[in-house]
Amino acid sequence: MKNFIAEQNLFAVSAGSAEADINTEAALDLSLVLGLTDVPMALEFRSEDNSDEAHGKEEPDTIYRRGATAGGTYSAKRAQAQHFGLMLSYGLGACAPSAYGTGYKNVITPLESMFMPSMTGAFRLGDTVLKRRFASIFVDTLKATFAKDSWAAIEAGLKATGKYTDNMFKETVAGFMDDVSITLAANAVQGADAAARLDNVHQIRVTVPVTGEKQEVVYSAVSGATPAVITIAAPGGAHTACTFEVLYVPTEDAWCTFPARVIEPPLMVSDLVIKVGGKWNGAAFLGGRTYAGEVKSLEYSMNNQMAIEFRPGGSGDYASYAMRGGRTQTIAFNREFRDFILQQRMADNEYFGVYVKATGDEFETGKNYYAEGIFPRCAVLKAPLSVDGKLLAEAGDIRILEDDTYGSCIWTVANKQNGYAQ
Repeated sequence: MKNFIAEQNLFAVSAGSAEADINTEAALDLSLVLGLTDVPMALEFRSEDNSDEAHGKEEPDTIYRRGATAGGTYSAKRAQAQHFGLMLSYGLGACAPSAYGTGYKNVITPLESMFMPSMTGAFRLGDTVLKRRFASIFVDTLKATFAKDSWAAIEAGLKATGKYTDNMFKETVAGFMDDVSITLAANAVQGADAAARLDNVHQIRVTVPVTGEKQEVVYSAVSGATPAVITIAAPGGAHTACTFEVLYVPTEDAWCTFPARVIEPPLMVSDLVIKVGGKWNGAAFLGGRTYAGEVKSLEYSMNNQMAIEFRPGGSGDYASYAMRGGRTQTIAFNREFRDFILQQRMADNEYFGVYVKATGDEFETGKNYYAEGIFPRCAVLKAPLSVDGKLLAEAGDIRILEDDTYGSCIWTVANKQNGYAQ
């Protein structure tokens, strides 16, 4: 029986290698754990009816298809360094790895180009239901949350051109209504044993002669031969020519074998260091105020405003153009209102640096997993005050600006991965 349990869902990406060109798939090299209810990527069909045409009827009678794009959300509620490395590299665009013991420091910075790197992804639904590969996935939005008494969390809004490949195949076979077997044209059916092959046939229908309706056909066995022979219950008693439609999984391509997961410890917010008001000199973050127990949460957000479009010279089935509309980055800093410092910075229109570092376990002696964000030039847009229970609270809306020398941000992710989006 087909395994359609959500715990078996899996998402794999080309983490280390960006696509050479739009809609040119790269090899999958990393599988990612999913939240139980997550659907990181799904097709978004562009369909319209003919209700705006004078077609002789009151209601529409035709659907027009204009291809599809794709989109979804990937979230890690217990974020690891690799999640920061992957999503920040594709979201900001530039990643430069360097040795760090037996691991690497991946320095991630914003790309000046409006054309961003894209990754290939594949989504497995259940264990045996469907595998679907998506080309040209872009990180459109990103939100990293560091909340008290919690794990670091990351959520990426993904957009893709809509080019996809399924492990499914639909084949039409000529036969007769009294047939008790169907021989496929050329393909074997995926599966190492009889039960697996039977599970990988999803449906057989026959178009009934004269009346024209499609009728379900019962099938009971699938041979291991190439082409496969499928044993069926004859849909009729007369030797009348008909057409069978077989929906099945043929012998799978290489991309259908998902790569292994990389296991890293999640990053705990209790190990978070936050400094506000310092200066980045290109080598070290100097000065600033270190915040600790008064912090409720810090949230970093980025938006690329990706435009995914159908342009001339492409395909009617999927988009052929992707460009970011302009990057914005912000920090939401929620804390207990214990002092007037942030309010004064807002009143003075002061520009200052922000430093964030979430440190995880060691992967070797003296070398830890971590994600570190440096924002050389920031300013407070607003910092509304409120009452949270019996305590005063302050919500700082900090805008990340672009520094003349050091840009808007420098992220460093330390783990065992030698570069992302290369």
